[in-house]
Amino acid sequence: MNFIWTIAFMAIVGAAIGAVTNHLAIKMLFRPHEAKYIGSWRVPFTPGLIPKRRDELAKQLGNTVINHLLTPDIFKRKYFNEEMQEKTTKLIVRQLNEKILLSDKTIADWLKLGGLENIASMANGKIENQVDIQFQQLKSRFERETIRELAPAEWQQKADTKVGEIVTYILEKGEEFFESEQGKMTVKNLIDDFLSTKGTLGSMIQMFVGESSSLAGKVQPEILKFLKAPGTKNMLENIVRNEWEKLKDRPIVEMIDGFDFEPVIANVKKYLTEQLAIEERLSHSLVHYFPEATEWTQTKLVPKLTNYAFIEAEAKLEEVLRKMKLEDMVKEQVDSFPVERLEEIVLGISKREFKMITVLGGFLGGLIGIIQGIIVFITG
Repeated sequence: MNFIWTIAFMAIVGAAIGAVTNHLAIKMLFRPHEAKYIGSWRVPFTPGLIPKRRDELAKQLGNTVINHLLTPDIFKRKYFNEEMQEKTTKLIVRQLNEKILLSDKTIADWLKLGGLENIASMANGKIENQVDIQFQQLKSRFERETIRELAPAEWQQKADTKVGEIVTYILEKGEEFFESEQGKMTVKNLIDDFLSTKGTLGSMIQMFVGESSSLAGKVQPEILKFLKAPGTKNMLENIVRNEWEKLKDRPIVEMIDGFDFEPVIANVKKYLTEQLAIEERLSHSLVHYFPEATEWTQTKLVPKLTNYAFIEAEAKLEEVLRKMKLEDMVKEQVDSFPVERLEEIVLGISKREFKMITVLGGFLGGLIGIIQGIIVFITG
């Protein structure tokens, strides 16, 4: 009977010691949360294992994440593949079509969303202001510059070559006129006007020469002879060329003195406003001006941009991850994470396993107690 009580007693004691020891060991993983002191002496095994090794744990977790969990190769396999690129392209195309390209919003609505309102009136005001500025600058140039300074050199050279043609044209038209009956009548009228202004002398001349028509018949051939003479053309060319050279050196303002620019400016403003029709143009949607936009973005723009973005992102991935310093982020988060909350999470997840460890400790302690009881009885 003593044998049974001894075995039972030692089994119970061993089981209690094993269970309590394992339970205490589990608790000592987290508790106490901070070091305990008796005076200046720090109590051994305080704080618990995890609080004590918190910095080292945070550092090791950071290194594990960057070296094994979130490596560039993992990112590349997960996100930089054809399937992901195709999904991204489809997503962008769908969002572009739904939100922008096929939207009923007008261009004015989009500008308003960007904080730009009354664009039409603002644009018209800017245009009118620019017209005023340009005309003022042009007028200022007219006041200080000559034709020689303002007109392009090739224009002036072309005008110089046209002097001979102009003189020839004038002489030809003069000949045609004076050879006609109208020209003959004009000569007669000029003679009559001349003689009438000379009083008695004119009457005497008319008495000697007879009718002015006969005198006109004599003057008309002489006029034609003068117009056809080579010297006449040379003389007129020299006169026109000299006057043209003088004209080129005169300020342009002298030739347009008294010209009212205001009606011209007003008409230019009106013409530009009507032709540009900014308000009417802003009242249409994007698809009105770009009906093939959806097909173009789907087949050309978005695929090319997405492909370029994926290539560049993959090339810069390692550099980006390095600059992100994920290990430091993990370390900071672990350092800032409350130990109490970490304890709740771990115990909540592994509660059953920890109970089994406690039970296993009790079982092993009880088994050891039985073995010790047998040994004591045998040696006893």
